[in-house]
Amino acid sequence: MKKWIPILVFMVILTTTMACSFSFGLPNLRATPQTRITSDAPGGGTTVDESTPLPSPQFTPAGTAVPFEPGDISSLRAEEQALVELYQYASQGVVLIQTYTAQGGGQGSGFVIDKDGHIVTNYHVVEGAEDLEIDFPSGFKARGEVIGTDLDSDLAVIRVDAPEELLFPLPMGDSDELQVGQTVVAIGNPFGLSGTLTKGIVSAKGRTLESLRTSSSGNAFSAGDIIQTDASINPGNSGGPLLNLDGEVVGVNRAIRTTGITAQGEPINSGIGFAISINIVKRVVPYLIEFGYYDYPYLGISAMSELSLVLREELGINRYTGAYITLVEPGSPADQAGLRAGTRPSSIANLNRGGDLIIGVDGREVLVFGDLLSYLMTNKSPGDEIVLTIVRDGEEMEVPLTLGKRP
Repeated sequence: MKKWIPILVFMVILTTTMACSFSFGLPNLRATPQTRITSDAPGGGTTVDESTPLPSPQFTPAGTAVPFEPGDISSLRAEEQALVELYQYASQGVVLIQTYTAQGGGQGSGFVIDKDGHIVTNYHVVEGAEDLEIDFPSGFKARGEVIGTDLDSDLAVIRVDAPEELLFPLPMGDSDELQVGQTVVAIGNPFGLSGTLTKGIVSAKGRTLESLRTSSSGNAFSAGDIIQTDASINPGNSGGPLLNLDGEVVGVNRAIRTTGITAQGEPINSGIGFAISINIVKRVVPYLIEFGYYDYPYLGISAMSELSLVLREELGINRYTGAYITLVEPGSPADQAGLRAGTRPSSIANLNRGGDLIIGVDGREVLVFGDLLSYLMTNKSPGDEIVLTIVRDGEEMEVPLTLGKRP
């Protein structure tokens, strides 16, 4: 997110606890011999020994220093050194983007992808900018020109004239190979603090976010194949790289979900950040460089990403996975293929019965709507044919369909 763009926030009341250390008095546990009962007497009986006192408990007085004895921290040292080397390597390819308009300006991040001076960032970072300044880690500064934009995935490509020796392209990885729990780092310029590194993990894959474009019916298109991470992302990080420990870019940081704002009205990181998968970037960016735009495949449906048990019971669906169709755009590829949305009212407002449930695409299982969207966005183009597996009125069937392009 660009530093100055407002964000919808939800306020919650958080309860915090304070950790305290304390000490307290105890009765004299050493004064009187204690009775012990044992069960190892000959013949299996028991004996009572009242002559031997129990060991006295040992307490360290509050405030007493405990000697530090370092254990084996070689693995921590290795991880630390790996992060140091990763930052020294990758930070050379990360830039600060300053945008200027008649109303003011903003900041974001980006990264170099080739020696021709192409830089990838978010569309919302450069949206409406009348002038762009690109600041390199070396201190070199140059003006940039936006040569391609993608509102569906929130991507943009900037071209800058810079000496070749200052252009440090970052390699792109394979986001399909990412595993939940894998360590990732974000490098960017949060709040204008250039060259900041934060570390986290891949929290989830296949998330969806609203696109910056809407359909003819006024519904926002969906952006798919989104990576969720708890690496700290804040205003100014937008457009910067999310990297694996091999120094490969696996995502482009885009947004956060937050529960509060600063006194200046800026969103506060809450540990839930989102990045555009690099596999979408690798598919889209060559078109942005050559043509200035990219056409996404178009199905023409709206679907509920997940259904609770209550909703499934209300709809009469016996499966626990799949994407339930709630709207079919008139004249769309889905409409032409005969896909159906629900039309029979249920007891729940705005929920109609009788819609198709998508459970597969081209032989791949669809657990949630995001699975379908990720597959289409990273593997298919307008004009490609797909086969959807659906459940209609309790019966499983296959529906062939030719994809269009998003209008």
